[in-house]
Amino acid sequence: MTDEDGGPDAGAAGDGDEAVPVVVGVDWLAAHREDPDVAVVDVRDAWEFDGIGHVPGAVNVPFDTFRATEHGEAEAGMLPGSRTFAERMSEAGVANDDHIVAYDDTNGVFAARLLVTAELYGHAPDRLHLLDGDFSAYNLSHETTDATPTVEATDYRAAYEERGPLVPLATVRTAVDDPGTVIVDTREQWEFDEGHIPGAVRLDWQELVDAETRGLRPEDEIRELLAERGIRPGERVLLYCKTPPAVSATLTPFSGTWVSPTWRSTRAR
Repeated sequence: MTDEDGGPDAGAAGDGDEAVPVVVGVDWLAAHREDPDVAVVDVRDAWEFDGIGHVPGAVNVPFDTFRATEHGEAEAGMLPGSRTFAERMSEAGVANDDHIVAYDDTNGVFAARLLVTAELYGHAPDRLHLLDGDFSAYNLSHETTDATPTVEATDYRAAYEERGPLVPLATVRTAVDDPGTVIVDTREQWEFDEGHIPGAVRLDWQELVDAETRGLRPEDEIRELLAERGIRPGERVLLYCKTPPAVSATLTPFSGTWVSPTWRSTRAR
Protein backbone atom coordinates (compact mmCIF):
# COMPACT_ATOMS: atom_id res chain seq x y z
CA MET A 1 0.00 0.00 0.00
CA THR A 2 1.07 3.60 -0.33
CA ASP A 3 1.04 6.75 1.75
CA GLU A 4 0.60 10.27 0.41
CA ASP A 5 4.08 10.38 -1.10
CA GLY A 6 4.12 6.93 -2.64
CA GLY A 7 4.79 4.69 0.37
CA PRO A 8 7.08 4.68 3.38
CA ASP A 9 9.40 2.18 1.68
CA ALA A 10 9.39 3.96 -1.66
CA GLY A 11 13.12 4.15 -2.21
CA ALA A 12 14.68 5.18 -5.49
CA ALA A 13 14.42 2.43 -8.05
CA GLY A 14 17.99 2.95 -9.13
CA ASP A 15 19.25 3.37 -5.55
CA GLY A 16 20.56 -0.09 -4.75
CA ASP A 17 17.94 -2.74 -4.04
CA GLU A 18 15.56 -0.79 -1.80
CA ALA A 19 12.05 -2.10 -2.08
CA VAL A 20 9.63 -0.17 -4.26
CA PRO A 21 5.96 -0.73 -3.34
CA VAL A 22 3.60 -2.54 -5.69
CA VAL A 23 1.49 0.64 -5.76
CA VAL A 24 3.40 3.93 -6.10
CA GLY A 25 2.05 7.45 -5.69
CA VAL A 26 2.16 10.29 -8.18
CA ASP A 27 4.86 12.06 -6.17
CA TRP A 28 7.07 8.98 -6.27
CA LEU A 29 6.62 8.72 -10.03
CA ALA A 30 7.38 12.40 -10.55
CA ALA A 31 10.61 11.98 -8.57
CA HIS A 32 11.74 8.73 -10.22
CA ARG A 33 10.34 8.73 -13.76
CA GLU A 34 13.80 9.57 -15.14
CA ASP A 35 15.63 6.85 -13.23
CA PRO A 36 17.50 4.66 -15.74
CA ASP A 37 15.79 1.48 -14.58
CA VAL A 38 12.23 2.87 -14.51
CA ALA A 39 9.97 2.35 -17.54
CA VAL A 40 6.74 4.35 -17.36
CA VAL A 41 4.06 2.70 -19.49
CA ASP A 42 0.81 4.41 -20.50
CA VAL A 43 -1.80 1.84 -21.58
CA ARG A 44 -4.41 4.29 -22.86
CA ASP A 45 -5.36 4.54 -26.52
CA ALA A 46 -2.86 6.33 -28.75
CA TRP A 47 -5.20 9.28 -29.33
CA GLU A 48 -5.35 9.90 -25.57
CA PHE A 49 -1.59 9.56 -25.16
CA ASP A 50 -0.92 12.00 -28.02
CA GLY A 51 -3.94 14.29 -27.80
CA ILE A 52 -4.56 14.64 -24.06
CA GLY A 53 -0.98 14.30 -22.95
CA HIS A 54 1.00 11.86 -20.83
CA VAL A 55 3.57 11.59 -18.07
CA PRO A 56 6.88 12.95 -19.43
CA GLY A 57 9.04 10.08 -20.61
CA ALA A 58 6.18 7.58 -20.67
CA VAL A 59 5.80 5.19 -23.59
CA ASN A 60 2.47 4.12 -25.03
CA VAL A 61 1.41 0.46 -25.07
CA PRO A 62 -2.37 0.55 -25.66
CA PHE A 63 -4.50 -2.07 -23.89
CA ASP A 64 -5.63 -3.76 -27.11
CA THR A 65 -2.03 -4.43 -28.16
CA PHE A 66 -1.31 -6.80 -25.26
CA ARG A 67 -4.58 -8.70 -25.28
CA ALA A 68 -5.64 -11.50 -27.62
CA THR A 69 -8.66 -11.02 -29.89
CA GLU A 70 -10.05 -14.47 -29.09
CA HIS A 71 -10.04 -16.63 -25.98
CA GLY A 72 -7.36 -19.31 -26.05
CA GLU A 73 -5.58 -17.68 -28.99
CA ALA A 74 -2.22 -17.87 -27.21
CA GLU A 75 -0.95 -19.77 -24.15
CA ALA A 76 -4.00 -19.19 -21.95
CA GLY A 77 -6.99 -16.95 -21.48
CA MET A 78 -6.74 -13.68 -23.40
CA LEU A 79 -2.95 -13.50 -23.34
CA PRO A 80 -1.37 -12.06 -26.49
CA GLY A 81 1.35 -14.68 -26.85
CA SER A 82 4.94 -14.49 -25.63
CA ARG A 83 6.32 -13.40 -28.99
CA THR A 84 3.75 -10.63 -29.40
CA PHE A 85 4.29 -9.38 -25.85
CA ALA A 86 8.06 -9.39 -26.25
CA GLU A 87 7.71 -7.37 -29.46
CA ARG A 88 5.47 -4.80 -27.74
CA MET A 89 7.87 -4.35 -24.85
CA SER A 90 10.91 -4.21 -27.13
CA GLU A 91 9.32 -1.58 -29.37
CA ALA A 92 8.43 0.46 -26.29
CA GLY A 93 12.01 0.36 -25.02
CA VAL A 94 11.21 -1.70 -21.93
CA ALA A 95 13.98 -3.96 -20.62
CA ASN A 96 13.54 -7.18 -18.66
CA ASP A 97 15.17 -5.70 -15.55
CA ASP A 98 13.23 -2.42 -15.60
CA HIS A 99 10.84 -1.33 -12.89
CA ILE A 100 7.65 -0.99 -14.94
CA VAL A 101 5.25 1.67 -13.63
CA ALA A 102 1.96 1.37 -15.51
CA TYR A 103 -0.99 3.74 -15.57
CA ASP A 104 -4.24 4.36 -17.43
CA ASP A 105 -7.13 6.77 -16.89
CA THR A 106 -9.55 4.17 -15.55
CA ASN A 107 -8.49 3.84 -11.90
CA GLY A 108 -5.72 1.42 -12.85
CA VAL A 109 -7.80 -1.51 -14.08
CA PHE A 110 -6.12 -1.76 -17.50
CA ALA A 111 -2.69 -0.78 -16.22
CA ALA A 112 -2.81 -3.61 -13.70
CA ARG A 113 -3.73 -5.94 -16.56
CA LEU A 114 -0.42 -5.06 -18.23
CA LEU A 115 1.45 -5.81 -15.01
CA VAL A 116 -0.20 -9.21 -14.60
CA THR A 117 0.56 -10.02 -18.24
CA ALA A 118 4.20 -9.03 -17.73
CA GLU A 119 4.43 -11.29 -14.66
CA LEU A 120 2.93 -14.17 -16.63
CA TYR A 121 5.67 -13.69 -19.20
CA GLY A 122 8.47 -13.72 -16.67
CA HIS A 123 8.97 -10.11 -15.55
CA ALA A 124 10.04 -10.09 -11.89
CA PRO A 125 7.01 -9.29 -9.68
CA ASP A 126 9.04 -6.95 -7.47
CA ARG A 127 9.67 -4.78 -10.54
CA LEU A 128 6.01 -4.33 -11.46
CA HIS A 129 4.20 -1.27 -10.10
CA LEU A 130 0.81 0.39 -10.45
CA LEU A 131 0.37 4.18 -10.33
CA ASP A 132 -2.05 5.05 -7.56
CA GLY A 133 -4.68 7.44 -8.93
CA ASP A 134 -4.09 7.02 -12.69
CA PHE A 135 -3.26 9.76 -15.23
CA SER A 136 -5.93 12.19 -14.03
CA ALA A 137 -4.46 12.20 -10.53
CA TYR A 138 -0.95 12.74 -11.87
CA ASN A 139 -2.16 15.55 -14.13
CA LEU A 140 -3.69 17.39 -11.16
CA SER A 141 -0.40 17.90 -9.37
CA HIS A 142 2.40 17.35 -11.88
CA GLU A 143 3.40 18.51 -15.32
CA THR A 144 2.38 16.41 -18.31
CA THR A 145 3.38 16.64 -21.97
CA ASP A 146 2.19 15.84 -25.48
CA ALA A 147 5.74 15.47 -26.83
CA THR A 148 6.55 12.22 -28.61
CA PRO A 149 9.08 10.29 -26.52
CA THR A 150 12.38 9.11 -27.98
CA VAL A 151 12.43 5.34 -27.69
CA GLU A 152 15.43 3.06 -28.00
CA ALA A 153 14.29 -0.48 -28.78
CA THR A 154 15.38 -3.31 -26.48
CA ASP A 155 15.66 -7.07 -26.82
CA TYR A 156 12.91 -7.96 -24.37
CA ARG A 157 12.54 -11.68 -23.71
CA ALA A 158 9.23 -13.26 -22.73
CA ALA A 159 8.27 -16.85 -21.92
CA TYR A 160 5.00 -18.03 -20.42
CA GLU A 161 5.34 -18.98 -16.76
CA GLU A 162 3.48 -22.22 -16.11
CA ARG A 163 3.77 -21.54 -12.38
CA GLY A 164 2.69 -17.93 -12.76
CA PRO A 165 -0.41 -16.31 -11.22
CA LEU A 166 -2.86 -17.77 -13.76
CA VAL A 167 -4.30 -21.12 -12.66
CA PRO A 168 -6.10 -23.82 -14.66
CA LEU A 169 -9.69 -24.98 -14.35
CA ALA A 170 -8.67 -28.03 -12.30
CA THR A 171 -7.29 -25.75 -9.59
CA VAL A 172 -10.56 -23.84 -9.49
CA ARG A 173 -12.59 -27.02 -9.10
CA THR A 174 -10.42 -28.09 -6.20
CA ALA A 175 -10.62 -24.64 -4.61
CA VAL A 176 -14.43 -24.75 -4.48
CA ASP A 177 -14.21 -27.26 -1.62
CA ASP A 178 -11.02 -25.94 -0.05
CA PRO A 179 -11.69 -24.08 3.24
CA GLY A 180 -8.27 -22.44 3.00
CA THR A 181 -9.07 -20.69 -0.30
CA VAL A 182 -11.34 -17.71 -0.83
CA ILE A 183 -12.76 -17.45 -4.34
CA VAL A 184 -13.46 -13.82 -5.23
CA ASP A 185 -15.71 -12.67 -8.08
CA THR A 186 -14.68 -9.13 -9.05
CA ARG A 187 -17.57 -8.47 -11.43
CA GLU A 188 -20.60 -6.24 -10.96
CA GLN A 189 -23.61 -7.33 -8.91
CA TRP A 190 -25.87 -8.15 -11.88
CA GLU A 191 -23.18 -10.37 -13.40
CA PHE A 192 -22.72 -12.18 -10.10
CA ASP A 193 -26.46 -12.65 -9.74
CA GLU A 194 -26.74 -14.18 -13.21
CA GLY A 195 -24.22 -16.85 -12.30
CA HIS A 196 -20.97 -17.37 -10.42
CA ILE A 197 -18.58 -20.05 -9.20
CA PRO A 198 -20.14 -21.90 -6.25
CA GLY A 199 -19.01 -20.45 -2.94
CA ALA A 200 -17.51 -17.31 -4.45
CA VAL A 201 -17.79 -13.99 -2.61
CA ARG A 202 -18.33 -10.83 -4.60
CA LEU A 203 -15.95 -7.90 -4.42
CA ASP A 204 -16.35 -5.44 -7.28
CA TRP A 205 -12.86 -4.05 -7.91
CA GLN A 206 -14.37 -0.55 -8.05
CA GLU A 207 -15.19 -0.82 -4.34
CA LEU A 208 -11.46 -0.56 -3.63
CA VAL A 209 -11.14 2.80 -5.40
CA ASP A 210 -11.83 6.27 -4.01
CA ALA A 211 -13.95 8.08 -6.60
CA GLU A 212 -12.65 11.47 -5.48
CA THR A 213 -8.90 10.82 -5.49
CA ARG A 214 -9.14 8.12 -8.23
CA GLY A 215 -6.63 6.13 -6.20
CA LEU A 216 -6.99 3.25 -3.78
CA ARG A 217 -9.00 3.79 -0.64
CA PRO A 218 -6.98 4.06 2.60
CA GLU A 219 -5.41 0.79 3.71
CA ASP A 220 -7.50 0.47 6.87
CA GLU A 221 -10.70 0.84 4.84
CA ILE A 222 -9.56 -1.77 2.32
CA ARG A 223 -8.61 -4.22 5.05
CA GLU A 224 -11.98 -3.71 6.73
CA LEU A 225 -13.82 -4.24 3.44
CA LEU A 226 -11.86 -7.40 2.65
CA ALA A 227 -12.48 -8.77 6.14
CA GLU A 228 -16.22 -8.14 5.72
CA ARG A 229 -16.13 -10.34 2.61
CA GLY A 230 -14.15 -13.06 4.36
CA ILE A 231 -10.80 -12.18 2.77
CA ARG A 232 -8.04 -12.10 5.38
CA PRO A 233 -4.22 -12.07 5.36
CA GLY A 234 -2.72 -15.54 5.23
CA GLU A 235 -5.50 -17.06 3.17
CA ARG A 236 -5.14 -18.04 -0.44
CA VAL A 237 -7.20 -15.74 -2.67
CA LEU A 238 -8.37 -16.88 -6.09
CA LEU A 239 -9.75 -14.10 -8.31
CA TYR A 240 -11.83 -14.16 -11.45
CA CYS A 241 -14.06 -12.08 -13.71
CA LYS A 242 -14.79 -12.33 -17.44
CA THR A 243 -11.13 -12.27 -18.42
CA PRO A 244 -8.12 -12.14 -16.05
CA PRO A 245 -9.07 -9.11 -13.90
CA ALA A 246 -6.91 -6.33 -12.63
CA VAL A 247 -7.25 -6.02 -8.91
CA SER A 248 -4.12 -8.11 -8.34
CA ALA A 249 -2.00 -5.12 -7.43
CA THR A 250 -4.43 -4.26 -4.67
CA LEU A 251 -4.68 -7.79 -3.28
CA THR A 252 -0.99 -8.67 -3.52
CA PRO A 253 -0.50 -8.47 0.28
CA PHE A 254 -3.20 -11.14 0.56
CA SER A 255 -1.46 -13.65 -1.75
CA GLY A 256 -3.94 -13.17 -4.58
CA THR A 257 -4.06 -15.88 -7.26
CA TRP A 258 -5.59 -15.51 -10.69
CA VAL A 259 -8.07 -17.91 -12.19
CA SER A 260 -8.19 -18.90 -15.84
CA PRO A 261 -11.30 -17.51 -17.57
CA THR A 262 -12.02 -20.95 -19.02
CA TRP A 263 -14.37 -21.50 -16.06
CA ARG A 264 -17.95 -21.14 -17.22
CA SER A 265 -20.37 -19.41 -14.83
CA THR A 266 -23.03 -21.64 -13.32
CA ARG A 267 -26.45 -20.07 -13.70
CA ALA A 268 -27.95 -19.35 -10.32
CA ARG A 269 -31.00 -21.41 -9.43
